Amino acid sequence: MGLVTSVRDYINRMLQDISGMKVLILDPETVSNVSIVYSQSELLQKEVFLVEMIDSISASNESMSHLKAVYLVRPTSENVQKLRYQLANPRFGEYHLFFSNLLKDTQIHILADSDEHEVVQQVQEFYADFVAGDPYHFTLNMASNHLYMLPAVVDPSGLQRYSDRVVDGIAAVFLALKRRPVIRYQRTSDTAKRIAQETAKLMYQQESGLFDFRRTESSPLLLVIDRRDDPVTPLLNQWTYQAMVHELIGLQDNKVDLRAIGSLPKDQQVEVVLSSEQDAFFKSNMYENFGDIGMNIKRMVDDFQQVAKSNQNIQTVEDMARFVDNYPEYKKMQGNVSKHVTLVTEMSKLVEARKLMLVSQTEQDLACNGGQGAAYEAVTDLLNNESVSDIDRLRLVMLYALRYEKENPVQLMQLFNKLASRSPKYKQGLVQFLLKQAGVEKRTGDLFGNRDLLNIARNMARGLKGVENVYTQHQPLLFQTMESITRGRLRDVDYPFVGDHFQQGRPQEVVIFMVGGTTYEESRCVALQNSTNSGIRFILGGTAVLNSKRFLMDLEEAQRISRSGSHMV
Repeated sequence: MGLVTSVRDYINRMLQDISGMKVLILDPETVSNVSIVYSQSELLQKEVFLVEMIDSISASNESMSHLKAVYLVRPTSENVQKLRYQLANPRFGEYHLFFSNLLKDTQIHILADSDEHEVVQQVQEFYADFVAGDPYHFTLNMASNHLYMLPAVVDPSGLQRYSDRVVDGIAAVFLALKRRPVIRYQRTSDTAKRIAQETAKLMYQQESGLFDFRRTESSPLLLVIDRRDDPVTPLLNQWTYQAMVHELIGLQDNKVDLRAIGSLPKDQQVEVVLSSEQDAFFKSNMYENFGDIGMNIKRMVDDFQQVAKSNQNIQTVEDMARFVDNYPEYKKMQGNVSKHVTLVTEMSKLVEARKLMLVSQTEQDLACNGGQGAAYEAVTDLLNNESVSDIDRLRLVMLYALRYEKENPVQLMQLFNKLASRSPKYKQGLVQFLLKQAGVEKRTGDLFGNRDLLNIARNMARGLKGVENVYTQHQPLLFQTMESITRGRLRDVDYPFVGDHFQQGRPQEVVIFMVGGTTYEESRCVALQNSTNSGIRFILGGTAVLNSKRFLMDLEEAQRISRSGSHMV
């Protein structure tokens, strides 16, 4: 069962067991959890006539006793306090309280004491404390995503809140899947270790009864890893549909805000949904490369023109009736065609304006092929190219530095100086800060395939065979990690187990959680791996879904806090 289905099942059960007119009350986090898997029209079918935020309910005194209030909120102390106030002055006829994670006993007592008017009909835990973007990819949408890069001493309480939120999210995923995993973590990451240990404590000690599900043949695996082990993937330009939309325009909770594109006519400046659950064209093309998408959209436009032509040929009453019956489907098809044509057109303009095909070729060479001298020349040429944007210059220097940080310090310094003169908007030392965070000394995996003899041989074979597409030749480090798990070769010394719960045989279900965030290139990697029927189902989760802009923003924020922290010490 995929994660989207799990969350939809929770919402279905929550809404269909309560008859009559309802208001659905959410908080800033659960609104994402619900909206990504459930459309407004589906809510209407379940007699939900109003969707409100918990804050706005507190701000109003208008009585609506004809409506039943259905709350789905996180079990935070702030939300419990808001509910306490709202139950003391009830505006609705009935209150049905659903929490997206574990409630503490003290919180239940507070709610019970607050229900003096006896309006609360039920209190339940429905474990939907994560955003399920795709069946095998979830995120926690954490705003303070940069905290994983900071040492614990810089902001101990901030890091504790960060860890608590991640543990809550992981716990909800396993409760939704009805599984208790064995847990492993990346040895070189303090944050991954802390989260793995706190998750184990929750599942095997504090709430061991709740997680005591029927034993399966082999225990599922939870592997907690750190984004800094592969800083290359979020720095690359993307050339497959879903990843490219997020990189060039932005994709938040499966929605694209076309208002950010100023050049569009007013009627097209809207928010559009890009969901594999609701859009058949997107589902079959989300992992396709940019060239193929153009051809497939042309086919879709041709099909639509055929339908439009047949609709113009109305001569009899039967034709008219058929047209009216098919009209909703026709309008939906028209909207879909318009959406995809707009997205691809805008991305084509950006590719041309920023010379991304030229930039991307060098990026892929830096990520996948050797040859330091040629790489230095290529990066220098692009830094001097007026058409290359500041962010692309920065990413090129970062990729070069990650690849060749030990090889020629003089040339690396020359690139730092050139970047500083060409793109002065970037803080001094940002590339150096990246190397401090995710340089060769800090990484566990064989990121560039040049440490391990097997990887060197594999890369040589790939080079001899040639690649299908120069722009998509890069494979995230996650691919190697999944391959190691599938073959039973994930080294205990690099990825130790927590406690005395070890893996018996090969796991059939694996959740890989990436502290610091995932990318759509990696979620594509997981979907393709799952389609090979290896006997293992992988699920990928993270603290955020990154594009290069967000990754660099987190890096800048961590650098800023580190600098101010070091002055204070």
